[in-house]
Amino acid sequence: MARSESTSKKVAVSASKVLRDPKASKAEKSVAASALTQKGSKEMTSAKVAATASKVMRDPKASKAAKSAAASALTQKANKKK
Repeated sequence: MARSESTSKKVAVSASKVLRDPKASKAEKSVAASALTQKGSKEMTSAKVAATASKVMRDPKASKAAKSAAASALTQKANKKK
C-alpha cells in the first residue's frame, strides 16, 4: 500500500545535522540519509533501513536529531502485505 507521508522540512534539517556530525554512528547516518531521500518524494523506507531506524530509536546514546530522522523513516515504511 502506498504511503502519503514524506519527510518534513524540520526533519530534513535534523537529518542534515546528523549527516554532518562526525560523531554520528553509521546507523544514524544511514537513517538520516534515508529520511533525506524521502523529502518531497514517494520513496518508502526499506525493511533494512527500518530495522536500523528501530535500533537508533532504542539507542540511549542517539541524538535527538538522529531519533527524529529515525522516527520519520519508520513512519514512511511500506505496509507489510497480508
